[in-house]
Amino acid sequence: MSKLLEIKHLKKYYGKTCGIEDVTLSINEGEIYGFIGPNGAGKSTTIRTIIGLIKKNDGKIFYNGKELDMSDIKVKESIGYLPSEVNLYKEYTVKEMLDYHETFYKKNINKRRKELVKLLKLDELKRIEDLSLGNLKKVGIVLALMHEPKFLILDEPTSGLDPIMQSVLHDILIEEKNKGTTILYSSHVLSEVSNLCDTIGFIKNGVIIKEDSLVNIKNNSYTYLTITSAEVDKIKKDLGLKVKEENDNTIIFINNIDANTIIKKLSKYNIERLLIEEVSLEDLFSSFYK
Repeated sequence: MSKLLEIKHLKKYYGKTCGIEDVTLSINEGEIYGFIGPNGAGKSTTIRTIIGLIKKNDGKIFYNGKELDMSDIKVKESIGYLPSEVNLYKEYTVKEMLDYHETFYKKNINKRRKELVKLLKLDELKRIEDLSLGNLKKVGIVLALMHEPKFLILDEPTSGLDPIMQSVLHDILIEEKNKGTTILYSSHVLSEVSNLCDTIGFIKNGVIIKEDSLVNIKNNSYTYLTITSAEVDKIKKDLGLKVKEENDNTIIFINNIDANTIIKKLSKYNIERLLIEEVSLEDLFSSFYK
């Protein structure tokens, strides 16, 4: 699978303040890459550096195998960008804003614009300054997508959207992925990421601390082991695992032992209940950011 975007040791400082310290990641063509981290971790700084809104202090960014040059018109035309906060010409109507955006492109993008406006239920006659936060975000989504970019960068795309519109956006993004669009999806909402993304990069304090496929992250992470037994104290000493919760004869361990070994170890005890569960992405996220 070929890589569309590669970032190597990207660094950005604002004076002496660290924006990002060491961001290294790669995004394959046609995948949705979840860029995860709490507010202030460096997600937006990374994105703004990629698209040239701010200058990096160090590092390399490669796009389609070549060092990224955002002064190249063809490169710009191939990228769609939705910022976390959408700021547009307030005196324009939605229609005027979208009409103006259409003039940036030689190809006809009106058909896709109309499709998106209909899906997102946008009123084109409203003025930008009169829009709610959610409707303003919807305009930003249309602007990012209407030219059918090869690479789509979304920074906190669902903030301000109601649950129905969040679902609509997810459907749109799955459709884009099926068409071959590569998507960088930056968020701190883990339920969205686990439902949408193929690969996840975790960023903490401006550094990528883990990057892997969602499948591998889940398969290689800890499990929860719940045991109910009158011999729970003996089991606790025998397994030597970290305890998550304990209540009477039921105990929940944070487990890193494979299932076969666990079963062999427990075979000598009288077990009333045994449950092995996958760790949620939320709990995995919390373990990374402690």
